[in-house]
Amino acid sequence: MTTRYIDAGVNLTSSQFDDARDDIVMRAKQAGVDNMLLIGTNTQDSMHCLQLARHYGFVCTAGIHPHDAKSTQADYIAQLKTLFLHPEVVAVGECGLDFNRNFSPRSEQISVLSQQLELAEQNNLPVYLHERDAFDAMRAQLEQVKVHGVLHCFTGDKHALDFYLHYGLMIGITGWVCDERRGAQLQQLVPLIPDDRLLIETDAPYLLPRTLKPKPKSRRNEPAFVEAIVREVARLRGQSCEHVAKISHANFQRLFITRRGTQ
Repeated sequence: MTTRYIDAGVNLTSSQFDDARDDIVMRAKQAGVDNMLLIGTNTQDSMHCLQLARHYGFVCTAGIHPHDAKSTQADYIAQLKTLFLHPEVVAVGECGLDFNRNFSPRSEQISVLSQQLELAEQNNLPVYLHERDAFDAMRAQLEQVKVHGVLHCFTGDKHALDFYLHYGLMIGITGWVCDERRGAQLQQLVPLIPDDRLLIETDAPYLLPRTLKPKPKSRRNEPAFVEAIVREVARLRGQSCEHVAKISHANFQRLFITRRGTQ
């Protein structure tokens, strides 16, 4: 029986995929990926995600990435609310804080995140959270609301992991864990994530797993490579690849599909 995978985070709207979306989706399905969460990063991009989700039969998010916080339109919350009327749109995000690159002023990042967290709380929607070098500020925002969702592409320390788990979030693991250098800390923490909190995501076209052999000539990550992340996570946790794929698949269904279907 073919192992079934999900990819809990794909930037399918990326211009890197403009020449090959049909082929990329076909390769993913051939590799056993039967659902993906397409990531929206601003209102226009989220509308594009919705179009692609409908076309390919996937689900998507709608939200404002911290990098885009400085460029929000006055009515962006109203635009997001309209997007959430569509059943394919299952989470608020990608939203959060990025104090590593600071492409938007920190005060604007915090304000836009706060409004999206309130939107998620009021509508009982999952959040798809981005946090980089901003744990204290993220914790302060989360403590003002009660939301559910996933901390996307977790790369923090044990203190951060403990907080996010205690808060109730799922933890998204990407190809970062396949990097023997910058992923060393994450490799130690992956075994501490409970089975019912683990999600596997590629963040394609970014974060190509360094363990992948042979590597594609394009050096571009894609959903078909999710198995490489599953393999590394399984090795670190002392579990089978089939088990890791199964629990990630079940967690994806519970967070994004089943809950949305009951609203």
